[in-house]
Amino acid sequence: MERQILCIDLKSFYASVECVLRDLNPFLTPLVVADESRGGGSIVLAVSPYLKNLGVPSRCRIFEIDKIHNVIFAKPRMNTYIEYSTKVLDVYLDFISDEDLFVYSIDEAFLDVTSYLKYYNMNAYDLAKKILKTIHERLGLYATCGIGPNMLISKLALDLESKKKKDFIASWTKDDIQKKLWPVKPLSKMWGIGPKMEKNLNRLGIYNVGELANYDPKKLHKYFGIMGVELYNHANGRDESKIQDQSELKSIHQSYSVGQVLFKNYNYNDTKLIIREMTDDLTRRLRLNKKMCLVVSLGIGYSKEYGGGFSRQMRLDNKTSNPKKILEALYHLLDSFVEEYPIRRIHIGASNLTTTTNQQLSLFEDYQAEQLEYQLDLAVDALKDHYGPSSIDKASVLYEASTKRRREASVGGHNA
Repeated sequence: MERQILCIDLKSFYASVECVLRDLNPFLTPLVVADESRGGGSIVLAVSPYLKNLGVPSRCRIFEIDKIHNVIFAKPRMNTYIEYSTKVLDVYLDFISDEDLFVYSIDEAFLDVTSYLKYYNMNAYDLAKKILKTIHERLGLYATCGIGPNMLISKLALDLESKKKKDFIASWTKDDIQKKLWPVKPLSKMWGIGPKMEKNLNRLGIYNVGELANYDPKKLHKYFGIMGVELYNHANGRDESKIQDQSELKSIHQSYSVGQVLFKNYNYNDTKLIIREMTDDLTRRLRLNKKMCLVVSLGIGYSKEYGGGFSRQMRLDNKTSNPKKILEALYHLLDSFVEEYPIRRIHIGASNLTTTTNQQLSLFEDYQAEQLEYQLDLAVDALKDHYGPSSIDKASVLYEASTKRRREASVGGHNA
């Protein structure tokens, strides 16, 4: 029997939750999830379906929607959204077991319903309709659903068709790929193809998915490696991944990262302060998970007036979780690539991780002193775990440019 996979997405999730809490219809309400008190440059996390239908993007700045009257601003509350997401997962688990559920994001999940159709005496479409109805009856939320014989096709049905359907459900088979997927352009409308890859494919004369599906896979492999072959397979609707093999769906190249969007323009010196604070967070995470890294990365985004930025990485001499060494490398990247523009986005990362503590010692470093620093950092970690993240801090948190305590009062960078 051909597999039947549902890909379910909660429609305008954050904004819909806020409408539910206010007893408002999200399709009739101009609601925006954003902290208005932070000014016009504050990021909008979500907009209601009503505003989407007016052409307002789900990710923008507050000043970009000032022309729309009677907008309701809802301050983000991430813990509430997480709570609702958990309740939606409970709905899924009323219909299937957890081994047949793959949570893709806070508002999206894949469900393998193949072995349940006979039990419910339903086809995949009817079961999807029942699940979406249950979500709405229990929580007041609307959801969309794509149905397909594999995870890829169900996701494509969701993204490209379900949101246009009256019942928000679209069902695709492999026979629909040529008719419904191949005409799609620009290429970035297809799941898995970003703007950069789209430009690379355009240089090869590939402008729609059909052209990608019929391109020479050997040449795609030559130009893009295994990613090129994967894109070729996806353009032809091929996907062998299974929900039951969740561990295999995760990248084997584990990495940790910390990022934030600043609420005003930062200069070079203030940016160095923020990078130092973020490095403390990153290295604490490495210690808590008993990890060391061999590669660090830094991403900088300039203010909208200038645009652009950079993202660079650097290989360290030896694997480490030492804050001073990692910070030194990040400062080197900053000094090497930063331009004299106002900065609004910062992202740092640690990759090429290992759990081993066997290090190659250097004749030019004081290994005992480094171990003492590590033990001191562990002691500070223990204090923060017991008394809270703000129980012990560096004096630099008192600087006006510091964002550390504000971030600790939030979830995922947003109000808890």
